[in-house]
Amino acid sequence: MSEKSSLITELEALQQQAEQELAGLTSESDLQNWRTQFLGRSAMVMQIFRRLPEAPQEERPGIGQFANQVKSALEEKLAEKMDAVKASALQENLSGESLDVTLPGRSPSRGRLHIQTKVTREVCHIFAEMGFQVFQSPEVESDDYNFELLNIPAHHPARDMWDTFFTTEENVVLRTHTSPGQIRSMRAFHPDPIRVVLPGMCYRYEQTDANHEIQFNQLELLVVGKDITFAHLKGTLEEFAKRMFGRDVRTRFRPSYFPFTEPSAEMDVECFVCGGKGCPACGSKGWLEICGCGLTHPVVLKNGGYDPDVYTGFAAGLGIERISMLRYRIDDIRNFWRNDVRFLEQF
Repeated sequence: MSEKSSLITELEALQQQAEQELAGLTSESDLQNWRTQFLGRSAMVMQIFRRLPEAPQEERPGIGQFANQVKSALEEKLAEKMDAVKASALQENLSGESLDVTLPGRSPSRGRLHIQTKVTREVCHIFAEMGFQVFQSPEVESDDYNFELLNIPAHHPARDMWDTFFTTEENVVLRTHTSPGQIRSMRAFHPDPIRVVLPGMCYRYEQTDANHEIQFNQLELLVVGKDITFAHLKGTLEEFAKRMFGRDVRTRFRPSYFPFTEPSAEMDVECFVCGGKGCPACGSKGWLEICGCGLTHPVVLKNGGYDPDVYTGFAAGLGIERISMLRYRIDDIRNFWRNDVRFLEQF
């Protein structure tokens, strides 16, 4: 008996055995086991392919062709059997269950706005009542808009304040703050005075904890005009806090540093979660920072197209998640983006 006829005989015997066993199977799990046994990587059909180099070269095409025919035939038989088993299981379920078509249907769950979308719209509405208009800017920015034009040149130590997500494209980053919108809005409105808010998502590659996330919503506040002072900035933010949290809200301003504002400050609101006693949400400080702010730096005004000898302005970056945490007594900022329906359905 030649090597060729021996291999073909083995394949014929294998096909006969496989078809006999397949005929007696009645469950999907048994079919899966059958597939592994006869069509898996260690099955005899696959072993025949591995033994082809042992056969004479002129006989290999015939053996390989017959092995493919056996493999295709078994796969076709398996598909037919699988359809038959599924149909039988379905028929068994239908015959064993009663269906009352008069029962009321189940209403589909309706989608709703995310809590951060709601709060962002509410914040924009408050500022709209104060005379501001909404201006949109892109989430993917150039290094120039995100840093250079905001008085943060390359290798400046201040860049360490923003843990940046860089892209594979040179000079392209995910914006670390909404401040690049300051330049875009100034160039769009120049030479007119400006009073805008710029909402949007920001991204920072930093360690997450109860009050820090790698993605978060921010709302930039920008006013440019003549004779704008720090008193205008402080009065605007305090009025916003009262409209957002109530007239009795306690706020405080602390000196700070940002390259694109001078002087700079941070505004805190007394933590509503712990009542000022200290908790994970406020870092045990009793206060939660909701924005950085300051008078617009002359370099930024000039890059936006305004003469800093004639115009002044102020800017602030409000954290929407921080505002939501205060508003709804939420003790962990990470809850907003965990996609836990149980949390989201509360709003």
